[in-house]
Amino acid sequence: MRIAGGVAATGAVLSALAPEAHAQGSGAVTEHVLAPLPYAYDALEPYIDAATMELHHGKHHAGYVSGLNAAEAALAKARADNDFALAQYWTKRAAFNGGGHFLHSMFWKVMAPAGKGGGGEPDGALRDVINRDFGSFEVFKKEFSAAAAQVEGSGWGLLHYRPEDDRLIVLQAENQHKLSPWGAWPILGIDVWEHAYYLKYQNKRTEYIEAWWNVVNWKQVAENLAAVKKG
Repeated sequence: MRIAGGVAATGAVLSALAPEAHAQGSGAVTEHVLAPLPYAYDALEPYIDAATMELHHGKHHAGYVSGLNAAEAALAKARADNDFALAQYWTKRAAFNGGGHFLHSMFWKVMAPAGKGGGGEPDGALRDVINRDFGSFEVFKKEFSAAAAQVEGSGWGLLHYRPEDDRLIVLQAENQHKLSPWGAWPILGIDVWEHAYYLKYQNKRTEYIEAWWNVVNWKQVAENLAAVKKG
């Protein structure tokens, strides 16, 4: 058994303010850090294999953290130099990598080993609101699976909570930032970039999605919903 390494953390996203930022006249700069997985790389087998988890977390997610730090550092330098010629480029890189960091940080937590927090169906208040907004859990599962399977190219299937009308809604995200809505918060998501499943499932995205339901951590999803409702 191999344990995912990294810096210990309690939150979804780790960060620390760089103290020299204000002295440089660039404003505050955040150093984003990759948090460890909350379980071993092989903990989600046979549904998600250890090799995929190690590559996904240690290379892909780590790359988004590095890219986000680089983009925000470049924007800080632009402020310090009063040179914004590349503002469009670096703000796009910040959005892309920032979306990747945020969604992956959520993704690891909304999964758990099958039979040890993962799989089954939601209960309590979460089950009630799913039934209210989708008609039944079975209908929600079909809609969510279809949305995830039909993402064009790379992206995510996501369950959002929209405070405006106190509703859960299923949406897609292309890459990890395109089509993102304003005024709604993701509480559950599945990564359908090929790097999330190709080693085990090749091009069979629908098989990966069906297997993924066996490791969904409904307790964490319920906690995510409660947290965004509190604002």
